Amino acid sequence: MIIFRKLSFWLAVLGLFLAVALIQRTRANITQPMPPPPVQPAAKPYEKALGAAGIIEACDENTALGVPVPGLVTQVHVKVWDKVVKGQPLLQLDERELQALLIAQEAQQRVAVATLERLRGQLARLEAVGDPRAIAAEDLATRRSDVLVAEAQLDASKAAIEQTHALLERLCVRAPRDGTVLQVNTRAGEYASPSTASSPVVIGDIERLQIRADVDEQLAPRVREGARAVATLKGDSEIQIPLEFVRIEPYILPKKSLSGASTERVDTRVLQVIFRFSKDKARICYVGQQVDLYIEE
Repeated sequence: MIIFRKLSFWLAVLGLFLAVALIQRTRANITQPMPPPPVQPAAKPYEKALGAAGIIEACDENTALGVPVPGLVTQVHVKVWDKVVKGQPLLQLDERELQALLIAQEAQQRVAVATLERLRGQLARLEAVGDPRAIAAEDLATRRSDVLVAEAQLDASKAAIEQTHALLERLCVRAPRDGTVLQVNTRAGEYASPSTASSPVVIGDIERLQIRADVDEQLAPRVREGARAVATLKGDSEIQIPLEFVRIEPYILPKKSLSGASTERVDTRVLQVIFRFSKDKARICYVGQQVDLYIEE
């Protein structure tokens, strides 16, 4: 009995010691000051403002180019940061199959030309006969029909060659407008397809930039036309970029700017508002960069 009493006593002392240590530790945690945030949040520039997240785009949006048909990429003419003009070649797909077809079609055209010349010569000789009794009228009409058929066959061969030239031209992907190459996602020797998720080449006008702001649909009724706005870069709230209102997109859509993936779907739906700014208003801005916005109510 004495042993059990001593054991109970020492257990009670140990429990009391642990309770005191726990209380001291809790007090230390409570009195420890909260560390400051690594980056100070931006202050509201307006008395009443709506908060929104946005992403920087090239002026008039980025242009993600595709290929008209699946094929092997034989040559890439541009690289990132290259300035391109409308109509400039960007990449070339394998055209050997169409080139082989074109050789056969040109040979068929030469055959059609020779056939037409032969039939025209025969018809001319028959028409040059002075005595109409020397040749039957039906035979003469047949010869004339043969010439018409040969002319049609020649026109068909010319049309087939023009079609092949058009298909060859389509295998060269050209810039639809002036801009700067933002991304090149393919290399010579790779297989390109219209169904791939990533575009082979992305271009955009980065001399002027715009911001696509996502406003929560609950705040959408408070957005007004021509509203002023200020953007701040993530990680540097001291840089404030004054924005120029462009337009409000009339369609509310699911928010998908968290990861940038085209397949991302979340419950939040947003109203997109477009603002424009000049590059000289900000020290460092890149297409695809996320920013925080304050839109004046």
